[in-house]
Amino acid sequence: CNAAISACEKGAEWVRASLIFSAMLKSKMESDRITYNALISACEKAGEWEKALQLFSFMSKTTVEADTITCSSLVSACEKAGGWHNATQLFDCMEQRQVELSASTFGAMISACKQGGEWQMALQTFEEMVLSRLEMDTIIFNATISTCEKGGEWKKASQLFEMMIKREPEADKICSSTMIS
Repeated sequence: CNAAISACEKGAEWVRASLIFSAMLKSKMESDRITYNALISACEKAGEWEKALQLFSFMSKTTVEADTITCSSLVSACEKAGGWHNATQLFDCMEQRQVELSASTFGAMISACKQGGEWQMALQTFEEMVLSRLEMDTIIFNATISTCEKGGEWKKASQLFEMMIKREPEADKICSSTMIS
């Protein structure tokens, strides 16, 4: 059943994935982390962040432990829906549970902060990422720079731009245009 749910996940077919999951529960088939990750990811891809959170809540009542993939999908689902408050709570929960944070989790969190106009939180998340020594790409830099720019923090945006140039001399057009505007 995990293969069928994973196939649904790739097509953002969260309803079908949920039906398969329901059938698994009715027939008392065991679900595992792969099952929940595929379901949550299907919801994330379909923009069904509330369903993703419901699944996570259900998962939390089982013996199945959340991992980086679970939490990254949840933070991303909330970010895409503009639910930066939920993304923040999930991110904090991950840290408390000592779930390993990935670059995509940090990126989703920074994007959620950007949508919520929370430049300070975005900057704090960026700094946590620097301390964790994860690979940072131009997308992470762009999101953080853009968030600072929207918050009127030109000095911070400029410092981040300089840091990005030192790490990756080929700054992309989005970042350059943000710094010019």
